[in-house]
Amino acid sequence: MLKVIIDFDGTLTAEETQARPLADRSLDTLAHEIIGTSHQQLAADYDATQARLLAAPHRYWWEVHGLVASYCDEGAFILNTTTLQVMLRDDPVYAAAVAAAFPRAEYDPIVDCTNALFHRHTAELPPAFRPAATEVLEALAAHPHRQPIILTISLGNKVQRLLRSLDLAGSVAILGDTRQYAMDPTWKHHFSHPTLGEIQIWPLSPRRHIDLRRPVYYHALTRAAADGSDLAVVADTLSLPGALPLLMGYPFFLLRTPCSPAWCVDAVAAHPLGRVLDTLAGLPAALDALPSPSDRVAGP
Repeated sequence: MLKVIIDFDGTLTAEETQARPLADRSLDTLAHEIIGTSHQQLAADYDATQARLLAAPHRYWWEVHGLVASYCDEGAFILNTTTLQVMLRDDPVYAAAVAAAFPRAEYDPIVDCTNALFHRHTAELPPAFRPAATEVLEALAAHPHRQPIILTISLGNKVQRLLRSLDLAGSVAILGDTRQYAMDPTWKHHFSHPTLGEIQIWPLSPRRHIDLRRPVYYHALTRAAADGSDLAVVADTLSLPGALPLLMGYPFFLLRTPCSPAWCVDAVAAHPLGRVLDTLAGLPAALDALPSPSDRVAGP
């Protein structure tokens, strides 16, 4: 059995059409419930911060426990999260208000705040599925040796509710709360790279690297494969959902979207287990073309 793990936000859905509504809802919550300032002021700060990020995207990232979880330009929702984090950290008044609102943070007050905003407000957004979502999920479910599984950092109930709007012929399994962003600098696990040896950080260029210290996500993938199934992962971003399975020896399919930066596309295309999809509809045929597990060569 090949378990085809498909990221929800941005892969099955066109998150690039939802990013601004998500930002507006998040700014409303910050204005009225956390900071106590006007939406207009926050929106101006948000836009100025995002322009600064996009002028030098390699310098700004979603940071957790001092480690880089994802660069700001990897996806529309990631850009929104990173913009909020930088905006809130850089303003002492904003940072103090967030610290007061999240006094017992799991990660740190800023990260917990942006996580809470993301989970709360993505659950409120109407579905924005890509046109091929239904046909791809049903084709995978009908295949005798493939099982589609939806990957999400959210809890499964949000995804299940939104999937019901597709009116699928059957149910689809959810791999939820996977926390690909949950970085742990104390995690000792290393990954075998054919030229770099045992690594925890994958250097892509002098400007960018991908930190692989994501134990929650790693254990979610190992549990998915524990029954002897093979895995393939499909997503629209690299650092959060894609790099780890590649270094674990699983194929990764990057869906090219209007937000996909060239450095992500190039890194995936250069990897023997990496594939770049121009459309979600092309996934079943791309899976047909995969080499068997015994014929794969892991690592770039």
